[in-house]
Amino acid sequence: MDEKVFDQIREVDLQKTMEESYIMYSMSVIASRALPDVRDGLKPVQRRILYAMIELNNGPDKPHRKCARIVGDTMGKFHPHGDSSIYGALVNMAQEWSMRYPLVDGHGNFGSVDGDGAAAMRYTEARLSKISMQMLADINKDTVDFVPNFDETEKEPTILPARFPNLLVNGTTGIAVGMATNIPPHNLKEVIGACVKMIDNRVEEDRETSIDEVMKIIKGPDFPTGAEILGTRGISEAYRTGRGKIIVRAITNIETLPSGKSKIVVTELPYLVNKARLIEKIAELVRDKRIDGITGITDESSREGMRISIDIRKDANPNVVLNRLYMHTQLQDTFGVIMLALVDGKPKVLNLVEILQYYLKHQEDVVTRRTKYDLNKAKERAHILKGLLIALDNIDEVIRIIRGSESVALAKTELMKRFGLDDVQAQAIVDMRLRTLTGLERSKIEEEYASLMKLIERLTAILADKKELLGVIRRELLEISDKFGDERRTKIGFAPDDMGIEDLIERRDVVITMTKLGYIKRMSNDNFRSQNRGGRGIKGIETLKDDYIDQLLMTDTHADLMFFTNKGRVFRLKTYEIPEAGRTARGTAIINLLQLQPEEKVSAVIPVGSDDEVGPDATLVMATRKGIIKRTSVSEYSNVRKNGLTAIILRDDDELINVMATDNRQDILLVTKYGACIRFQEGDARLTGRVSMGVRGITLQDGDEVVGMLTASEAPYMLTVSGKGMGKLTDINEFSPQIRGGKGVKCYKITGKTGDVVAAMAVDTDDEIMMINSDGVIIRMSCSDISILGRITSGVKLMNLGDDEQVVSVAKVRETSKDETESMEESQSGESGNSEE
Repeated sequence: MDEKVFDQIREVDLQKTMEESYIMYSMSVIASRALPDVRDGLKPVQRRILYAMIELNNGPDKPHRKCARIVGDTMGKFHPHGDSSIYGALVNMAQEWSMRYPLVDGHGNFGSVDGDGAAAMRYTEARLSKISMQMLADINKDTVDFVPNFDETEKEPTILPARFPNLLVNGTTGIAVGMATNIPPHNLKEVIGACVKMIDNRVEEDRETSIDEVMKIIKGPDFPTGAEILGTRGISEAYRTGRGKIIVRAITNIETLPSGKSKIVVTELPYLVNKARLIEKIAELVRDKRIDGITGITDESSREGMRISIDIRKDANPNVVLNRLYMHTQLQDTFGVIMLALVDGKPKVLNLVEILQYYLKHQEDVVTRRTKYDLNKAKERAHILKGLLIALDNIDEVIRIIRGSESVALAKTELMKRFGLDDVQAQAIVDMRLRTLTGLERSKIEEEYASLMKLIERLTAILADKKELLGVIRRELLEISDKFGDERRTKIGFAPDDMGIEDLIERRDVVITMTKLGYIKRMSNDNFRSQNRGGRGIKGIETLKDDYIDQLLMTDTHADLMFFTNKGRVFRLKTYEIPEAGRTARGTAIINLLQLQPEEKVSAVIPVGSDDEVGPDATLVMATRKGIIKRTSVSEYSNVRKNGLTAIILRDDDELINVMATDNRQDILLVTKYGACIRFQEGDARLTGRVSMGVRGITLQDGDEVVGMLTASEAPYMLTVSGKGMGKLTDINEFSPQIRGGKGVKCYKITGKTGDVVAAMAVDTDDEIMMINSDGVIIRMSCSDISILGRITSGVKLMNLGDDEQVVSVAKVRETSKDETESMEESQSGESGNSEE
C-alpha cells in the first residue's frame, strides 16, 4: 500500500470527536434553523424568504410570482438547504389557519385544514402580504445589520426591522436539539395595546410595567381557527413563567331536529387540529363502540366556514356524547406553551413582559438608526440646496466663472474659492440646469430647504430625547393596529377545574363596616335581622373609646371596592381581601390594607363590578364638604396603583365627603348640615379628567357644610336623619331643579330636639336601612315604618339614644330580610343594647 495513504490516517478519540461534532450540530440547529429571534419572531428560513421576496420586488402591489422562483432565489442566495424545507416554510406563512396574520399572500393550492398538502411549487404563486411589508419597512435605511451570505456573494439581514411584535402576534413552533419552542399566536390589537401601555408607563411615570397590567390587556392567545380557551390558570402560568398548558375546546352547538333527534354541530376547531383526522378518529371510536349514540358524521364545511355535523340517536343524551368526544378526541386539546426564543443568539425561556421589553428595545434601536439615516440624508440635501441658493443669489457671477473656465474642474475650484463652497456644492452648481433660473424653480428650492430644516430640527429632537423616540414608536404601532387590527377569534371560557383565588371565594352578600378611627371588617349579611321602628338594636361592633362606625355598605365578596379618601385620593381592593370578622369584633386597621398618609381617612367606598353596582361606563360624581361637585368617568380610575391615585384636586380647607355613580342623565341633590337642599341637573357640571378640581355645587352659609348627596331617580323619597335619631321621608318631587351653585331650599326643620342633619339618601318604602349610633349599636328597620312628611318638618323618632349618643351613619340595605318583623333576642331583653347575640 502507498505510504501516502498511511500518512493520512490519524488516530482520534471517537467519544471526544462525537461530542464536539454533536455540539456543533446542536448549536447550528438552535441558532440557525429551529428557533426564532425574540426581536422579529422569525426563524432564519422565514427571514430569508421574506428578504428574497422584497429583493425580487414581490410586494403586495405587484403580481404574484411563481413559488419555484422565490424558493430558488432564497436557496441560491441565502439558504443553502433543501428546497422542500424552504417551500414548506413559505406555504406555512401563507396558510390562514396556521398564521394569525399571514405574511405571504398565496395564489393557488396551499393545502387545507384537513391536512392536504400544497401543490408543487411550480404550480403555486405568491407575493408578500400587506402586513409583511411592516416587517420589512425601512430595511434599506441602515436600520439593521447585514452580513455576508454563505458564499460571500450577497448581503443578508441578521434581523428584520419588524414594526409589530411578530413573535407574539403570529407565534411559532420549532424543535431544536434538546429544546423546543411553542408560542401561540395573539391578537394584534391586544399585543400593540400592551406595548403602548409599557411606553406610556415609561414616558409618563418613568416606571416598568408589571405582568398584571399587561395581562389585563392581553387576555390570552388568539388562534386563527378561533375555538375557546378553558379558564385562565394555564394562560397566567404561561405568561408569568414562560411555560404552561392551555386547554382549548372546539365551538359546538346542539341542534334539535323536527323529528326529535339531535345533532352536534362543530363550527370551530382547536389550533393545529387536522379536521379529516378528527372525523376519522370519531368514526373509529363509534366503530369500536367506545362512544355510543352517534349515528352519522357529515363534513358540511364550505367557503362560508367550517361545519361538522354529528347525528345523535334519538334515545341518547347529546350532552353526554359531547363530553365523551371532548374526553377522547381533539375536540378538546391541550396547547403546551414554551416561550423559548433567541436572545443575543442564545436560547432563553421568557415571560410575557420580557418578550415585549426585548421587542421595544429592538424598536428603539431600529428607529434610532432610521432617524440618524434620515437626518444624514436631510443634512446632505440641505447642504446642496444651500449651495444652489448661494449660486442663485449670485447667478451672474456664477455664469461668468463657469463660462470663463477652461474645464469643469477649474470652474469648481473657482466657485469653491469665490463663495466658500465645498466640492459637493460646487458639483451641484455646475450640474444645475438652466430651468433652475426660473422664479418658480427658485421658490421650489427655497420651500424644499425650509422643509428640510424643519425635518432636521424634528429628527434631532427625536435623537436627543428618549421620550420623543418612544413617542414615535407608539404612534407607528397604533397606526399598524388601526390598519391591520381585528377582533378576537378565540373566546376565553370558564374551566370547571380552574381554581384561581377568586374562584375559591364564594360569591355572597356581605356587610363592610369601617370606624371613624379606621378599623375595617367584613361580616355576613345574615348577622342582622329586621326590627321595628324605635327599637334599641343589637351590638354591631366593639369599638375603642371615642370611636364609632363611620362607613357601612352592602356588597358581595367578588366586587372591587374603591376607597376615596378625604384628601382626594382613591385606592382599590377586592372585597374578599378585607379580613372577615365577627359581629362584635373591632376589625383590621385600614392602614394595613391601604397606604394612607398621616391624617388621611377613607370618606367614601364604592363597590365596582358587583351585580347591582358600578359598571365600566358609569360616571363618578364627587362632593366635597365645601359644596364642590365633580364628574369623572369611572374608567379614569381603572388602573389604581398600590400607593393610590389622585381622584380630585382639593383646596387646603376642603375635603371629599361622598362619591356616587351615575349614568350622566341624573338630577343631583346636595343636602347640608343646616337643612338646606339644592337640586340641579348632572349635566350642569361638565365632565372633567381625573386630576381636576370640579365646580361649585351649592353656596353655603357660614358654618354650614354638605352632609349628603343623592340622585332624583334612585327612589321616590329622600330620607333625612338628624343627629338625635329623628328622621322622615320626603317626596323628592318637592325639590324643583335649580341652577347649580345656588343656596337651595329648606329640606329639614332643625330644633334643639333634632340636632343637625347627619345623613340624607334616596329610598323607597320597600327598602330597609341600617342606623349606627356613636356607641356602635346598629338598628335595622323598614322605610315603610318611617312617616312621609313635607320639606319643612322635623320627622319622627327613628332610634332611641342615650344622652351622650348620636346617630353617626345610615346605610340602605339592598335586599329585604325574610324575617321583616322578627326582632333579635337582645331587643326583647330591655337592656341598653350592650348584649350580644
